[in-house]
Amino acid sequence: MQRHDYLIIGAGMVAANAVDGIREHDKTGSIAILGAEPDGPVTRPALSKKLWTDPDFTYDKIWMQPEQDDHTTLYTDTRVQSINRDEKTVTTASGEVHGYDRLLLATGGTVVTLDDLPAGERVLYFRTVRDYDRLRELSGNQRHIVVVGGSYIGTEIAAALVQNDTQVTLVYPEEVLGSRMFPPSLASCFHQTYLDQGVKLLGSRSVDTGQVQGERVTLSLDDGSTLEADAVVFGLGVTPNIEIAEQAGLEVDGGIMVNERLQTADEHIFAAGDVACYPDRILGRRRIEHVDHANQSGITVGHIMAGSRETYDHTPYFYSTVFDMAYKAVGTLDSSLETVEDWETPQEKGVVYYLEDGRVKGVLQLNMDPEKLNDARRVLNDTSEQSEETLKGRIEIA
Repeated sequence: MQRHDYLIIGAGMVAANAVDGIREHDKTGSIAILGAEPDGPVTRPALSKKLWTDPDFTYDKIWMQPEQDDHTTLYTDTRVQSINRDEKTVTTASGEVHGYDRLLLATGGTVVTLDDLPAGERVLYFRTVRDYDRLRELSGNQRHIVVVGGSYIGTEIAAALVQNDTQVTLVYPEEVLGSRMFPPSLASCFHQTYLDQGVKLLGSRSVDTGQVQGERVTLSLDDGSTLEADAVVFGLGVTPNIEIAEQAGLEVDGGIMVNERLQTADEHIFAAGDVACYPDRILGRRRIEHVDHANQSGITVGHIMAGSRETYDHTPYFYSTVFDMAYKAVGTLDSSLETVEDWETPQEKGVVYYLEDGRVKGVLQLNMDPEKLNDARRVLNDTSEQSEETLKGRIEIA
């Protein structure tokens, strides 16, 4: 058995940041990272964004390089089977046993899939570097690819592909693309932008099943129609990988329950990133899947595991960039809430506030300076009742 001062389950962005955080306080403690995927940590958002649209952002830049030293070991293709909290050990699927002093659960999420359509050479449930590599092979030369899902991954992949010489059909459940998140005026603009860029939109529909025959994929939709394409890419979201924590007797509730120090009820076990359900100081207890949270919770939990007395007090933002629309947001974006729009240029540059019972629950900034995100956090932290009169002009549009 190998014993480590720090053991990290999961080899994604959280793990890479946690290693760097540990090394800021502990230069020589032994660290082991157990990753189920065949590759080490990558900047995952680039797989659906910059690698497709920024010629200066090359493939070699996606690889995250946590501080390398003789005391840090990365194990790839290593799936953890169980945690023994009494013995402070974990056992892998191959039977290897690793001991720990402090354990970080950074297990991320698993993509949602269709039962009747398994992943394959022409069916991608987009998540990994291998998915990106394969999609690059399948795209271009005016091939036809169906993208399924109208949230972040689906809309980003559709935008990326159509800008890379690919015919794209986007299948999504809403009537108007973006209408679950944006107010009607902005959703309509978002929807029209995709049409103007050449994406075929099939709203109010979902994929029931499909089959692959040779080099073609045929999809059956819920309205009885069919689609044929060279490939299909699904972006249906992820479910957090919390089973190992649950089996170990840790408290879970949609995520692994942690305190403000990202610590579970077991003082030796921590959780961060997608799987952690933590008490946000502004938004309340929640689980967040976005990159800013992965980075910041990772670095912070590394500090804490190495002895820092700090707490995780960062309220993460999330972002997406499609075509000429770059939006960043903090809090809850739900079009069923009351919204107040404050535009410098309508639907091109400005702020949208989301209110519930007069309290601001979310702030969206479109094509604005990222430095304005702290202004959004201050608005969210103000629990007084707000209105259109008090909110317009509250954040300078720049």
